[in-house]
Amino acid sequence: MKFGIIVFPGSNCDRDVLWVTEGLLNQPTRMVWHEDSQLSDLDVIVIPGGFSYGDYLRCGAIARFSPALQATIQHAEQGKPVLGICNGFQVLTEAGLLPGALVRNRDLHFICDRVPLRVERTNLLWTQAYQPGEIITLPIAHGEGCYYADPETLAALEAKGQVVFRYSETSNGQGVAENPNGSLNHIAGICNSRGNVLGMMPHPERAADAMLGSTDGLRLFAGILAQVAAIA
Repeated sequence: MKFGIIVFPGSNCDRDVLWVTEGLLNQPTRMVWHEDSQLSDLDVIVIPGGFSYGDYLRCGAIARFSPALQATIQHAEQGKPVLGICNGFQVLTEAGLLPGALVRNRDLHFICDRVPLRVERTNLLWTQAYQPGEIITLPIAHGEGCYYADPETLAALEAKGQVVFRYSETSNGQGVAENPNGSLNHIAGICNSRGNVLGMMPHPERAADAMLGSTDGLRLFAGILAQVAAIA
């Protein structure tokens, strides 16, 4: 399986993802410059965290127009996997691949922390290595990570099971204290209706190497490899 990691001016988590896909999972990986529109050789596309184009205008607002992102849209429309992490999630909403928007954190502060998440859906390529309702811990680092959508969109996301990760207590409860940024419905990650596009604010690539003290994020990447192996 060949991964592609989109690199924008201002990306700063691209090498972290590369270490996971190529360094830990031994999968061929290509760094895709934002001006590159030839992505047909790739099986999985990852849009990493950072500050694409300096986050001018809005986070992800300029990145959506790049040739690489336009090719990513075509990739997603073919049903192929796309993962957007942090700034990548913001890019996916700006591009219309995922509904809603990411706005300023509730307290208007940049947050860098580790947070508990509840896995809401485990029948996706990305999440099949988790257990339903499992509580995992992943790092976050964002200033505009508050998920917002109108009531109709929120209701549709819940009804269709498109909420994949939710900020949670360490048990199975939820509360404002455990929601770091004010996201509606405690949403930390969602998928599209087909389930092939996943966007999430927490950083699984920063919790993938045992040397860092956690491998909760590694299972997200390993899950898609297990699916391919099963098909083969």
